[in-house]
Amino acid sequence: AWVPFEKELSVMAARGADGVTVTYDPAENRHRHHILDVSIVPARVSPAVALEAAAIARRVAEALDYRGILGVEFFLKADGSLLVNEMAPRPHNSGHHTLDACATSQFEQQLRAVIGLPLGSTRLLSPVTMLNLLGDMWPEEMTPPDWQPLFEDGEASLHLYGKRHARGRRKMGHANFLGPTVEDALARAEALKERWLKEAQG
Repeated sequence: AWVPFEKELSVMAARGADGVTVTYDPAENRHRHHILDVSIVPARVSPAVALEAAAIARRVAEALDYRGILGVEFFLKADGSLLVNEMAPRPHNSGHHTLDACATSQFEQQLRAVIGLPLGSTRLLSPVTMLNLLGDMWPEEMTPPDWQPLFEDGEASLHLYGKRHARGRRKMGHANFLGPTVEDALARAEALKERWLKEAQG
């Protein structure tokens, strides 16, 4: 059944061998062609909603006696209530911002949890927007976009997945844009996305 909602959110939670559970700041997720387009962190929601999303993710991890990193996705309804709509028992696309914007990335956190080390800090170091780089941004199957403007940005990081052939909506990598505010980071990410899509279309 269709559920009307205002925003899609996600929380990455990690639970260690000792039962300690930590959560990252909620991400606000937007989709393009039903594929994650951008994750905006911290999500532009009230403190109460952010705390509730983190609390639910923590309860899910504990109820499952989970060990490792876990992504919990939500629909935020107009009345401020949250509905869990999906779980990802692994590092997740909406947690890729942690590579550049958090004290401990989701990947390091996964290793810490699995091998029994204490979990690392989930502190957000900067507002950030994660932009997925899909194959439709590639001018040709084996010709990547012009990365020069991204490198000139100064607060953006490129992460490519080593896939040689770009196809339509295939995830080829992602870029993290740090900024003084989420609005600043989002605007820069959106501007480059539109530039690359336009150049790919000729």
